Amino acid sequence: MGEQRVRYATNLSDEEWEPLRPLVPAVKPGGRPAKHSRREIMDALAYWLRAGCAWRLLPHDLPPWKTVYHYWRMWRSQGLWERILTCVRERERYQLGRDPTPSAGVLDSQSVRATERGGLHGYDGGKKVNGIKRHLLVDTLGTVLLAGVSPANVDGRDGAVVLLSRAADTFPRFEHAWADQGYRGRDFVGWVRQATGITMQIVQRRDGGFRSSWAPAGTAPREVSSFTVVPRRWVAERTFAWLGRCHRLSKDYEYLRANSENVIYLTMILLLSRRLTKPPTAPS
Repeated sequence: MGEQRVRYATNLSDEEWEPLRPLVPAVKPGGRPAKHSRREIMDALAYWLRAGCAWRLLPHDLPPWKTVYHYWRMWRSQGLWERILTCVRERERYQLGRDPTPSAGVLDSQSVRATERGGLHGYDGGKKVNGIKRHLLVDTLGTVLLAGVSPANVDGRDGAVVLLSRAADTFPRFEHAWADQGYRGRDFVGWVRQATGITMQIVQRRDGGFRSSWAPAGTAPREVSSFTVVPRRWVAERTFAWLGRCHRLSKDYEYLRANSENVIYLTMILLLSRRLTKPPTAPS
């Protein structure tokens, strides 16, 4: 057990740590005793996510950055973050009176600027962003089910193909997905139904408007200037807003695709651990 450390605002409370404690691998018996507890490692990762700092800039009163990075990389390679997210997501859904596994979800993507480091890079001409594109599949509560990362020039439909194919294999009950008009074209909806068995619904604005880059073939582009809440799509937009609270996700700082995806999973894990400390409320 490490020495008593300064408490940061990002540290997990006892209530937040409780649902994660049995899911984080315990210290192996035998050998030299661990100098830093698993909770200290998770506190350091929470600080790293929220502050968005480089590994070497972790405060000295947290475990050494090399130790924290070692566990982050090891648990990422073991697929631990996605498994933990599955457990806490199912626990929240159960508390809300829902089936632990979802039957429907919402697709969306977000182009994010990247730093000068190597790795994935592409230019999204529509958003004028040079970097990566995050593809998310969330349940109707907005909780991340699957995440994928690609260069920003990759079409959202190509990212959706990967996510929906994985969803068909991972979630036996999953049968329907909503998406915005950016997923129109090339008979994409028909292909998804035939290849995965999942039905898709393209959601339109209530006023019938669409962005010019989303205009269906043969339709005159009509720009929209006013904001309106798009049914179902707002759920995924809210999820991106949740993720944006962590400075590590304000840009893409990662070199590996796996790192970019698992940062999303870990951020959602910490968000759900905080939610689970609150009394459950009836779903809207």
